[in-house]
Parts: sequence; C-alpha cells; structure tokens
Amino acid sequence: MKAKSLIEKVPIISPYKWYGKVARVVGLTIEAKGPQASIGELCLIYVGKADQSLVKAEVVGFRDEHILLMPLDGTLDISPGSLVEATGKPLEVKVGFGLIGQIIDGCGEPLNGKELPKGLTPFPTENRPPNPLDRPRITDKMSLGVRAIDSLFTVGKGQRIGIFAGSGVGKSTLLAMLAKNSAADINVIALIGERGREVKDFIERDLGEDGLKNTVLVVATSDQPALMRIKGAMTATAVAEYFRKQGLNVNLMMDSVTRFAMAQREVGLAIGEPPTTKGYTPSVFAMLPKLLERSGTDVHGSITAFYTVLVDGDDMNEPIADAVRGILDGHLVLDRKLANKGQFPAINVLRSISRVMTDITNESHRQVAEIVRTLLSTYYDSEDLINIGAYKRGSSREIDEAIQAYPKIIAFLKQSTDEKVTLEESVEQLIQEFGRGGQ
Repeated sequence: MKAKSLIEKVPIISPYKWYGKVARVVGLTIEAKGPQASIGELCLIYVGKADQSLVKAEVVGFRDEHILLMPLDGTLDISPGSLVEATGKPLEVKVGFGLIGQIIDGCGEPLNGKELPKGLTPFPTENRPPNPLDRPRITDKMSLGVRAIDSLFTVGKGQRIGIFAGSGVGKSTLLAMLAKNSAADINVIALIGERGREVKDFIERDLGEDGLKNTVLVVATSDQPALMRIKGAMTATAVAEYFRKQGLNVNLMMDSVTRFAMAQREVGLAIGEPPTTKGYTPSVFAMLPKLLERSGTDVHGSITAFYTVLVDGDDMNEPIADAVRGILDGHLVLDRKLANKGQFPAINVLRSISRVMTDITNESHRQVAEIVRTLLSTYYDSEDLINIGAYKRGSSREIDEAIQAYPKIIAFLKQSTDEKVTLEESVEQLIQEFGRGGQ
C-alpha cells in the first residue's frame, strides 16, 4: 500500500531543485534572491570555501523580490553569493517512544552529539490546534503530587495553567516537582531562553535521574538565535502532540513563554514590524494563542500544560502576562514575599485560580477549599494590626479563627521537593484539618 502511494506521487514530483543566492545579511536576517519558497519553509544555505557546511534557515518574510530568511544556526561563514536551497517543506523533528529520556535542541537534534535511537518518525513542528468541536470536555482530575495545587487548585487532564513569577521565586523547582510527582504518562519539558549554566542544574539537581527517565527535555538556551528559541517551544509542543496522538496523558511544561515572546519580538523587529505595546510586535500576540491552544484535550488523549511567565518587577499586568492569562485555563502566582518567608512552593492562594476546578471536584471539597481561602483573606486583611499588637482577641470571631488557623494553613501549603503526596491524600488532609468538623 505504501509503495503504491509513492508511485502515484511520481508524476507530480518536480525533477528540479530550486536554488537562490544570498544577497546580503542585515542584523538577524538574510536576504536572498530566490529560491522559490513560501513563509515557514525550511531552506539550506551552503557555506564554507567548498560549500561543505549547511546552515538551516526559515523563510520569515519578503522584501521586493528577495526572500527574508532567519537562521537556526547563526550567520557565521555566510558570504555574498552563498547558495540557498529550498527544501519544499517546513522543519520536521523525529519523534517516537525512543525519544523518552533524551535531551534535544530546538531542531530535535540530541544535545549530547550522539545519534537518536532508530525507529523514530518525522513529525512537523507547527500544527493547527484541535478543532474546538473535537475537544472533549475536561472531566478527569490530574494528580500532580503538589499538595497546594491538588487541594486548592485541582487541575484536570488537558487543562492549561500559567505559572506567573519574577526571577528566583522557585518556578524551575516547582516544574521539577510536577515532573517527578504527577500521574501523567509522560513529561515533555521545554527550557526556552535559559542560561546555559541552569540547564545542567535543572537536569541533575531538580529533575534527577528518576525524573528524566519519563521525560523528553527540549533545550534552547539564551545564546542561540531567536528562531531556535521559537522552534524550541514549537518542537516541545509537537513532541507532546505526538504522544497525545498515541492516546497518552502528557504533561507539557514550558519555561518560559516570556522568552518565547521575546524571541518572536526579535524576529518581528528584524523583518520590519512596528513595535506596539512595550516594544512587542503584533506578531507576538498572534503567535501566543497559536502556541498555547495546541495543548489541551483531543479525541485521542490530553496535554496538561504548565507555562511559566516571567513578570518584570512582579508586575502581573505587563503585556505578555496579561495576554497569556486571558488564553489559559487558570494561573498560579508565585509570590516573592512568601518565598522570602521560607514558604515553598510560594503559591499565593488568593491571587491564583483554576477555571475548571468546579467541574471536576465535589461540593465538600470546594467548600473546604473556600474556607481556607476565606481564612487566609481575613488574616492578611488584618495582618498589620495583628503584627503590631493593635488587635485584641475577642473583637472579631472571624479574625480569631483566622489567627488560630493561619499556622496550620502555612504548614499545609509548605512541601519539600522530595515529599510525595497523591491528590487523594491532599484532599483528605484538607478536609480533615479545615472542614468545619476538623476545626
């Protein structure tokens, strides 16, 4: 059957290869006269004295009769007149179950320089999100192994959550806990725009050998070209989509969407887009939903996704944070003040939300979770009075209850990185300690 379909394609295959020549390089972009190519198509640029090396580049725009290319490898050794070959297709990566436990770059190549296992199949990096009518509703809970999330912000299979935080508040540590403790069939983790030093720290210190066994790690560091950082996010999503197509429940974790947006801003400015909100180009806000909507449920399986968002100066209303919050199905806010007090994970309960929790939890669970939020809100509203000793016990029954419950709530929310707890255990502990019968 396969041979027959290949034979049928013979009459429509072009006997020619299309070539062009590099006209000039301006900043991040390469202008070439020809070849005949379309937006998103992968091209190969022959470089070196004997044209022995290849630089991968993608068509990102046009200027007059020239095509604008953005390199995936850098512009070193490219000279005027270098041959440009059109491949006729977008970037594809090799995927399969043999990829589990591997660390790859944004193009799907192994980061350690070794060859990938055999038996992998090509898969496009850019795909359309599932048809909205083909997305099953989220009805099943996903055990993540983090007590604060499982009990107060219960996440469903196929839900997409944002993790909003400034630098150094524990985003990477939280992602590693989710990778090691969750009940997902497989993890796909994308480190986009990370410092090179932090990659090995994350692999060895945070994730560990056990965490890597069930994980595909995609790495595009900050020193790599902007297009490679964009492709890192696309490749990780494509790998997750492949495993979802096999009927699996996948955890996709991306750190961070902000650096993906910054890379797209670099590309947009390089090809002449006008800067708009805080220097971000219009294409950034067009690309975000295209990336984020690819995760979630489909008829085969689910991708439960966690996207970290860096907020400058802990400003939750900066453009990328605002756009991402509007697309996703909930968000967790990591608070620097809580981290400074030694509360890890530093999740601000009152500023976080899960938009599908009401659909996947029972009434008693929701009621107790609301009691905890109310107690915390009451305590924080009166915290200054309590700390300076201006509040007298007995003045307010609600504040007295909040003062009594506060140490128990903080102890409940704290969790060490090596502590494992299931969703059922978290909910049971929540109801026992904070249900009206347990107070």
